[in-house]
Amino acid sequence: MIPQRVTLVTLGALDLAALRAFYTRLGWEDTPTSSDDYCVFTTAGVLLSLFPYRELVKDANLEDSVPVPAADAKPSFRGITLAVNVEEPEEVDAAIEKARQAGAVILKEPEEAFWGGRSAYFADPEYNVWEVCWNPSAIFDETGAMISF
Repeated sequence: MIPQRVTLVTLGALDLAALRAFYTRLGWEDTPTSSDDYCVFTTAGVLLSLFPYRELVKDANLEDSVPVPAADAKPSFRGITLAVNVEEPEEVDAAIEKARQAGAVILKEPEEAFWGGRSAYFADPEYNVWEVCWNPSAIFDETGAMISF
């Protein structure tokens, strides 16, 4: 059996130093295990790591023919979003403003969601897509990790 949990999310970074600097500008602190070659941020419930894209391809034993995106390539959606759920609706607006100041591309300004919450989207410099969301049904544990909604 595979345990039903997510413990680590790794983003393949084309420019690790620049991507690390972006998340630092968001106010996120990296861990002592971080280095110039690998970076880890502690979040509530899941670790977020940054690892060089080419090295991640090798580590996952993917085909050498997997295309490496060019640093200046037009961003495209990769079919995955990451989310930061907040505890109050006004926190969505504040978080999006912080992301804007850190250099994010705002994809969708904060707005009331059809399902009763508040939501917005931004992309980091390498176009990893993040949703900032307030869900009135969300339940958080004592660490701030969302455990249900």
